[in-house]
Amino acid sequence: MKKYVFAETFYFTDGEKGPGYLEITEGKFGSFTSEKPSAGDIIDYSGKRIAPGLVDTHIHGYKGHDVMDNDLGGLNVIAEGILSCGVTSFLPTTLTASTEQLDAVCAMIGENITSIRGAKIQGIFLEGPFFSEKYKGAQNPKYMGDPSIEKLAKWQKLARGNVKKIALAPERAGTLDFIDYATEHNIRTAIAHTEATYEQCKEAVEHGANIFVHTYNGMRGLHHREPGVVGAAITLKNVFDELICDGHHVHPVSTQVVMDGHGRDKTVLVTDCMRGGGLGEGESMLGEFPVLIKDGAARLVSDDSLAGSVLELIQAVQNVVSWGIATPAEAIKMASFIPAQSVGIDGVCGQIAKGHAADFIVLNENLELEETYLDGKIAYMKYK
Repeated sequence: MKKYVFAETFYFTDGEKGPGYLEITEGKFGSFTSEKPSAGDIIDYSGKRIAPGLVDTHIHGYKGHDVMDNDLGGLNVIAEGILSCGVTSFLPTTLTASTEQLDAVCAMIGENITSIRGAKIQGIFLEGPFFSEKYKGAQNPKYMGDPSIEKLAKWQKLARGNVKKIALAPERAGTLDFIDYATEHNIRTAIAHTEATYEQCKEAVEHGANIFVHTYNGMRGLHHREPGVVGAAITLKNVFDELICDGHHVHPVSTQVVMDGHGRDKTVLVTDCMRGGGLGEGESMLGEFPVLIKDGAARLVSDDSLAGSVLELIQAVQNVVSWGIATPAEAIKMASFIPAQSVGIDGVCGQIAKGHAADFIVLNENLELEETYLDGKIAYMKYK
């Protein structure tokens, strides 16, 4: 039997609709109507808002576990845990590490991708290891080197075709040939942890690079005589800019500069969340480095630099709205459809669209998460 979700507001890719009724049949979205259906069960969310499940395309861990642990049980904890953050699809994200460790992680995810409980794994994001030591951030420079097509091909084979995105520094030798190869094999190339010039970024984009990773962070900044990576991120067309909107990584005004200058339809909200997410303050680890989580930020014990985040994606949505730089509809789209679009998975997630899996979230008027649905069934409830 068909069932319908009634709510005051629904967030579609082309704007808000409602009040109305959203059909769900066999775990998939159906049609939307403002008229009450004559038959079928109705789930009443009067006064609530329905949004597509959020899509986190850059997340390392949650609830004490990290993708680099190479542990299937831990990956399940992450996937189940981030349902409470409004996330229904994600790209488990690696760190710069040894080739052997990355081999193992790619193989583990590739072998188990369809059996994971919780938020759906839509692919893998390899953050590194082809970075610049100068802008290493919380990544280990001893594993950094020039891009290797051979390594990428092996990782993709081990991952059973599930590598969706890989980040690199454009100034490294062999970058353009690497980007050409990745693009030909439907892997998005992202620019990150780099001291590249504007021209080097421009050339990389012309070859197919299409994402700037955590814009402003881990990259050459904007200068009036050398626009740098930030200048490229804001001005180059047909690229997406990630932003970590936790209030620590990027000032709200700088966030607005990207959104206004580059466009909210090309801005991707990500968390870059590490294993300490969801655990509160205390000691943690990011890869091989000790981290202290305090006042909503994760920082390396060694030099107090930011080490990923403990941001939850629904909080990023709330933040950009409370900062007055995005409407609720814009914020939700930047955390769902736009990230999915950036890595080519918008055909399976990130939007309320007929035929798509009925993955959605229920929000109150303050954009606080109350429930998360997967395939038309409740997978998380804030109030049990």
